[in-house]
Amino acid sequence: MPDNASPAMIDTARARLKAIFGFDDFRGRQAEVVSRVLAGQSTLAVMPTGAGKSLTYQLPAAMSHGTCVVISPLIALMHDQLRSARANGIRAATLTSADADWRETQDAYRRGELDLLYVAPERASQPAFLDFLSAAPICLFAVDEAHCVSEWGHDFRPDYRLLRGLLDSFPDVPRLALTATADRQTRADVMAQLGIPEGGLVLAGFDRPNIRYVVRHRDNPVAQVTQLMAEHAGPGIVYAQTRRKVEDLAEKLAAKTGRPVLPYHAGLAPEVRAANQAAFVGSEDMVIVATVAFGMGIDKPDVRFVAHVGVPKSIESYYQETGRAGRDGDPARAAMFWGAGDFATARQRLAEVDEERRNAERARLDALAGLVETAECRRAVLLRHFGEDPPAACGNCDNCLEQPGVTDVSELSRKLLSAVYRTGQSFGMGHLQKVLTGVEDERVRQRGHDQLSVFGIVQADEAGLLQPLARALQARGVLVATDHGGLALGGTARAILKGERNVEIAIPPKRERRGRRGDATPNPVGDPLFDALRELRRELAIEGQVPPYVIFHDATLREMAAQRPQSLAALGRIAGVGAKKLEAYGEQFLRVVERH
Repeated sequence: MPDNASPAMIDTARARLKAIFGFDDFRGRQAEVVSRVLAGQSTLAVMPTGAGKSLTYQLPAAMSHGTCVVISPLIALMHDQLRSARANGIRAATLTSADADWRETQDAYRRGELDLLYVAPERASQPAFLDFLSAAPICLFAVDEAHCVSEWGHDFRPDYRLLRGLLDSFPDVPRLALTATADRQTRADVMAQLGIPEGGLVLAGFDRPNIRYVVRHRDNPVAQVTQLMAEHAGPGIVYAQTRRKVEDLAEKLAAKTGRPVLPYHAGLAPEVRAANQAAFVGSEDMVIVATVAFGMGIDKPDVRFVAHVGVPKSIESYYQETGRAGRDGDPARAAMFWGAGDFATARQRLAEVDEERRNAERARLDALAGLVETAECRRAVLLRHFGEDPPAACGNCDNCLEQPGVTDVSELSRKLLSAVYRTGQSFGMGHLQKVLTGVEDERVRQRGHDQLSVFGIVQADEAGLLQPLARALQARGVLVATDHGGLALGGTARAILKGERNVEIAIPPKRERRGRRGDATPNPVGDPLFDALRELRRELAIEGQVPPYVIFHDATLREMAAQRPQSLAALGRIAGVGAKKLEAYGEQFLRVVERH
């Protein structure tokens, strides 16, 4: 069997792409993946979030005889993709515990009336499901979020590991595994576990050029996120590390900004959690403050910023979570506000990890510390982590836009580490600063620390570097937190003290607070027609009980406003306007254009 579909088949696929989705051509590596699927080749496609992974199975499913069975991890994600597929005229259904129409779905499948059937891995791995699937032809198995298959992945799900038996029961049906987040080891494991041949990898890269990466030290998270919200009018996600922080931050941001802000975490009643998620998905300006479980279950394309108030679990998690911003391709921001305590807590938790995974988790944490601390291009560090060879500068991260200084603090590091050691490795940074700068308060005198050789050895001109140095050393694991909030020596502290290792830190430039809107506003030229088109979209979304983006993306509305189509034929030539949507909404949007 050929590795790819014939040119005639690809031409047919391109025509169907226009008719169903309204796009003139494929993006990135979509054509290669679709071509392999249509040729019956099993494939692992690693494509960045927002690159259109779902299209690579939805389009072949609409062109093929039989049903594409999509295995997806979360019910909310399935329902979100279900809405979008149906809006484009694709016959789709979900078979989950949340669906009351499961009998109708099963009957439709048996009659061959479904292009797509979405199921969870827990259902897919049951023997009874295999019997059910045998009742009708299947054209493709699509395994979404395929990194969950691998024990080396950042979000391993044991039920994904059980899928091989189901897939092997249909040896003639191709398999398409999809993920945005998989390093080399994870990719190899996914392919082995799902029976995808060695030549079946399509690696589209990890770059999201529309996202601006920004990393700041966390000093006042409410003020910092408020500033971010002031610069971005659209929807946003703010990740906090605990339920209490989620609640507190949501309440304060709502009061301070006047924007709709809602919390989301596992401690909320299920109906409240579902209502808050639904409100966010349907909103064009809401901010949701959540624990990191939020977001995997949505495919909302118009999120304008993602903020982390605290460090994520790993670079893989960071990439996955920030990838929820700007899926529509418009400019978006990924901001991380971190503190040294975040890394201290994370390193303490390593003791709870199984010994065979501990080194891998420690390496992931070290890689994250490198991203946070770097004076280089953030995007380059991120992409190199996933095995790419990016340019040295991207021009769209904080370090590229405002180059930080790099300072050799090897001597100051030795002074600080000596103070930690000589005071007994049990005091926090506040006390250590007093000792090093010669502040004789009662606590210092009481413990005799004013008599130590390290007392007063840091001069005024370098005292301002102590806090950023301490943060850097904690991020690197050179200083570790004690059970009682003090600091102790760890990692390479001994080598630094002996002068065998130098220490450099990045010093970010001074920044002024700005109150202006950022470059992610949906209406950059202030066109009243665009606003009117958006208002119609909002009304249609309420009427159809779907999120506004299911009808049209902002980019489609901007093109409508710019082109001002005067006929259905002209409207149908705009990207994102497929045949089904043209029939459903075309006349109403043309009337708005005519009035303006």
